[in-house]
Amino acid sequence: MRNTFGSNVAVTLFGESHGEAIGCVLDGLAPGIKIDENYIAEKLALRRPAGAISTARREKDEFKILSGVFGGFTTGAPLCIAIPNADVKSSDYDELKNLARPGHADLTAQIKYGGFQDYRGGGHFSGRLTAPLVAAGAVCRAALEVKGIKIATHISAVAGIKDRRFDPLCPETQGLDKLYFPLLDREKEQEMRSAIESAANDGDSVGGELETAVTGLPTGLGEPWFDSAESLLSHALFSVPAVKGIEFGAGFGFETMRGSEANDAICVKDGKISTLTNNNGGINGGITNSMPIIFRLAVKPTPSIAKAQQTVDMSVPENASLELKGRHDPCIVHRARAVADAVTAIVICDLLAARYGTDYLAKEE
Repeated sequence: MRNTFGSNVAVTLFGESHGEAIGCVLDGLAPGIKIDENYIAEKLALRRPAGAISTARREKDEFKILSGVFGGFTTGAPLCIAIPNADVKSSDYDELKNLARPGHADLTAQIKYGGFQDYRGGGHFSGRLTAPLVAAGAVCRAALEVKGIKIATHISAVAGIKDRRFDPLCPETQGLDKLYFPLLDREKEQEMRSAIESAANDGDSVGGELETAVTGLPTGLGEPWFDSAESLLSHALFSVPAVKGIEFGAGFGFETMRGSEANDAICVKDGKISTLTNNNGGINGGITNSMPIIFRLAVKPTPSIAKAQQTVDMSVPENASLELKGRHDPCIVHRARAVADAVTAIVICDLLAARYGTDYLAKEE
């Protein structure tokens, strides 16, 4: 089981949903990066459940940095963060050991790991593991902000209800990272929340879409083929549970365009080379072009629902039915926003380290 992503700045995840603790190890960070634990806590709070639109499982995510930080700065050694699991109800899964939950990894995990995997709450496959991912991303994101690189994500759709999209040339990111339910058009919030609550009342769930913008990036990050900026971002973001689609810039909208519409005309603006449009989402030939990176993620409905579903009893095997009980999210789109930001920050740090060296993030401008 491999759990590490990144070549120069790498993150490793450990733990299970109902185990003693979950956590991460960040390796390759330069010494001298300032660590603000309050900032990490703020980002974790954006991921935590709240109210009727989230699971009733309430973890405080009181993390502890075990290594790699001394006197408030990174030491250059692996940075390890542990988060205890406190609000677990493993008995909710006693009857599910052999029943594969549709939409989950139960069946594939059983086949691959032969029954030795921890099935409680999804074990190592659980979205619970995104908490340390958010903590690791917060460390990276804080370092990026010192360099003038900013990341912001908003909910662009929930249950078919759409927010307006970012301006691709100048995305309006101000203040989004302070909102638990981040929208550009705040008037859509109640309609979206009502759709989520309606699904919850029906024992069901809904999905949606997230849109992320990265601004302040230098030109030249990424490689032409297998380590392109799109490739690495897509690889990492598809590792997040429930992410099932990604598009950069105009994305699937290219299918209706002609080349004369799709190409981003190049110009000089304020003494710098720029483009008149940003259909390519800030990346050409796999390499950042100094325009904002813009991408959207499709997030599927939470697979844990209270409705009866057909499945199999894996111990026999034979057909069976399943009606889940316990604590589940009717929607995870709003919580996944913090994860999208975190994963993006980790990948951008890895790309910068590949281009400028691992000490780049700690160098003063």
